[in-house]
Amino acid sequence: MADLIQPCSSCSAKGVIISHDHYDHLDHGSIVKLKDKVDVFVTPLGVGQHLVKWGVDNTKVHQLDWWQEKQLGALTLTATPARHFSGRGILDANETLWASWVINTPQASLFFSGDSGYFDGFKEIGDRLGPFDLTLMENGAYDRDWADVHMTPEQSIQAHLDLHGKTLMPIHNGTFDLALHPWYEPFERLSELAKSSNVPFITPIMGERVALKQTKTYQAWWRLAQ
Repeated sequence: MADLIQPCSSCSAKGVIISHDHYDHLDHGSIVKLKDKVDVFVTPLGVGQHLVKWGVDNTKVHQLDWWQEKQLGALTLTATPARHFSGRGILDANETLWASWVINTPQASLFFSGDSGYFDGFKEIGDRLGPFDLTLMENGAYDRDWADVHMTPEQSIQAHLDLHGKTLMPIHNGTFDLALHPWYEPFERLSELAKSSNVPFITPIMGERVALKQTKTYQAWWRLAQ
């Protein structure tokens, strides 16, 4: 499914936030197409060097360590811990940092999990920087043997609660087929868990814009795509 999603050839963006340098999160072709259309790229330490190598102007790239902040106008970005790993080959394992991100604006506060296993860092982030109007939580490519690097739906819900999140939006699913579970399973399991936990849950179609201050009912689009 991922090959069907192409970078927009005519659009522009103020900024791009990157969680780590695994291929499903940092694509060379996408960066090349976006490098002249984006004002700012924000990455964990070391990841920005890939972008510079691929032709992104060095002045556009900002690399942060965990708990460091970057002010961009009225927007504040904070790199926060995650439980994962990095590398693009067999010789560069963990040479760059991975991160989750907190995005604060005058209108709302958001949390982006990136890739992460469940750990007590979510509670620390929530206590220090929460609450959050919206959490974008990893929910896909999980397995019992991969608990150190990816969360099950049950863990994604718990992490959302640890973060003091309000509305939850699942990410990291429905694109790359990286696990043994059906691609639609994360949506089904997490939507049921959110309902039973009284957690507001949104599932926009990929690429759809989300207005946080507007109430909207989202379809279970993955059921139509099976």
